[in-house]
Amino acid sequence: MSRRGPMPREVGFGRDAPRFGRAPAFRAGRWFGAIAMVALAAVGAALVSQHRFGMEPCPWCVLQRLIFVAIAIAALIGLAWRGATGRVLAGTLVLLLALAGIASAAWQHFYAAPSASCNLTLADKIINGIGLDAMLPDVFAPRATCADAAVSLFGVPYDFWSLGLFALLALTALVTLAGRRRR
Repeated sequence: MSRRGPMPREVGFGRDAPRFGRAPAFRAGRWFGAIAMVALAAVGAALVSQHRFGMEPCPWCVLQRLIFVAIAIAALIGLAWRGATGRVLAGTLVLLLALAGIASAAWQHFYAAPSASCNLTLADKIINGIGLDAMLPDVFAPRATCADAAVSLFGVPYDFWSLGLFALLALTALVTLAGRRRR
């Protein structure tokens, strides 16, 4: 007898074959928890960039922050609402919001950043219409033009970092929508 218990005489087939546990079941809650953490980390990184390094946001940057917060809220709904209906609803919301984030990041890079002013654009109207810029100005108030906010991190524009993160969140939402629970 070894320290770990009795050793089989030989490994064979049938009754004597080694037994492996079942594969772990798909856990949408883990995916939704990860989605929420990544989305909130993106907002946190934006706030550090703004308040620590002086990188003031434009209206499109603020709109993307708002979309990341909405993605986190949708993922938390999926985390709290167990069951197929909650998974489908939250996964669909995250996917649609991530696609909106991809569109806003692409618009910011290709259309808004080259222009001298992004005043009264769709992003500005959404931010002003919701009123978050007045309620939480340190987080949601646009303070720069799109041309001024066009900065790079490691040679990659900030809006492309955001676009890539939105794409990753969209793919993760697809995983949650495609996942099946084993019973």
